[in-house]
Amino acid sequence: MSASRRSGTTDELGPDEPERESREGSDGSDLLAALLDGMDAALCAFDADGVVTHWNREAERILGWSAAEAVGRQGFAGWAVRRADAEEVQARLMSAMDAPGRQVHEFALLTKDGGRVLVRTQSAAVRGPDGKPAGVYCAFSEVHAQIDLERSIALSEALLEDASWGVVLVDADLRPAVVNAHAAKALGTGRTAALGRPLGELLAQGVEELESALTHVLAEGAPPAPAEIWVSVRTPEGERRRCWRSGFLRLASPLAEEPVPLGVGWLFQDVTEAKQGEQEASLLRFRTQQLHRAARAAAECEDPAEAATIHLDFALAGFADHALIDRVADGAMSDGESGPVRLVRIAATPSGAPGPSRLDGRAGLPVRYGRGHPALQCVERSGSVRASAGSVGTEEARAWAVSRQWPPETVHALCTVLRSRGRTLGAVTFLRGAGRTAFERSDTLHAEDVAVRIATALDLAGLLGEG
Repeated sequence: MSASRRSGTTDELGPDEPERESREGSDGSDLLAALLDGMDAALCAFDADGVVTHWNREAERILGWSAAEAVGRQGFAGWAVRRADAEEVQARLMSAMDAPGRQVHEFALLTKDGGRVLVRTQSAAVRGPDGKPAGVYCAFSEVHAQIDLERSIALSEALLEDASWGVVLVDADLRPAVVNAHAAKALGTGRTAALGRPLGELLAQGVEELESALTHVLAEGAPPAPAEIWVSVRTPEGERRRCWRSGFLRLASPLAEEPVPLGVGWLFQDVTEAKQGEQEASLLRFRTQQLHRAARAAAECEDPAEAATIHLDFALAGFADHALIDRVADGAMSDGESGPVRLVRIAATPSGAPGPSRLDGRAGLPVRYGRGHPALQCVERSGSVRASAGSVGTEEARAWAVSRQWPPETVHALCTVLRSRGRTLGAVTFLRGAGRTAFERSDTLHAEDVAVRIATALDLAGLLGEG
């Protein structure tokens, strides 16, 4: 049965072409019925007297009444609406004939099996050839489906506007297609400026890992758990190292019979501070354990000088590449004592090869440190001094290290004073090579703990009292 009731008679046709006119009218009616049946929305129409003239398949699906059962009925009374509500419902629907634009209403309809369905309708007047209202068409859908759609839209807008985490929709070419405000701020760019750009233009490091994750999601689907990805973000102020806890969702078109990948939804939250806190806590635990192990090993040494080098060797693990111990040439400096400082090397780790620290300096010859050397500053100030070659080329960094009597691969140094019984006895210097980060304040605190243990051991050995 057609989704609409055909109207008109052949009496109006010309005498010469009744069959052609009838066939054209039939074709047009069939086309209209096919168009109505192919739409996703439920559609019905009423003539000026309130008689149902059209009823498509979506309307049949929602209410269960076929077009044959619906078309030709006077309104909804007694079959699609309770009799008690029929007059009010019919008045609402037909009021569209006299009102401009669309009218939106919500009311309950009856299904063929006796159930009730709450629907939202949009109705508008149908004009005849003379421009006067000739009927009403009505589109309706189940309210819960409409609410679900509105919730989906509201959720999408909230994620893209108000979410406190980054949301990026990445297309199949791994380029941002949509970026919310939080993600744009995290990437150090504007929301529109990031669109269509390769991720490598936004991130200096971590691009390979991120693109690998996105490619996997496109091919295999979302991973079972979030991933923590370290990246370096390019900003006008320089690169920023960040850790993003990321979740991924594969996006597929809901309109296709077979899933067609549209891209990946990438949601991330900055957990840099938490991860750095975890790393610092883990590093502190390790260093504390190393100091404890060093103390136990040193307690078994008969020679206090050997105990000092054991403390130095345990301190190097995960902390520095090399270490040096220099004593004041004249024995010790009391607080407030002035005059030029000379330092004598008494222990050092081997340069260029692994191995334990070795005692040295039996000849008592001062190390030729230039004026303003970090080790001299450390002794003079009775505090710690950090130094770094900075962002220079390999040859410049090598010259910087050699001029300070350090191994040529050194780029970062930390000098910490050795004190015992209220006297300044010398300095211990920790050195890091290329590829390592510069010493920070937390490193200084650890170095000072090690220096106390070394100074005590060497003072017991009498090595710091030699002239």
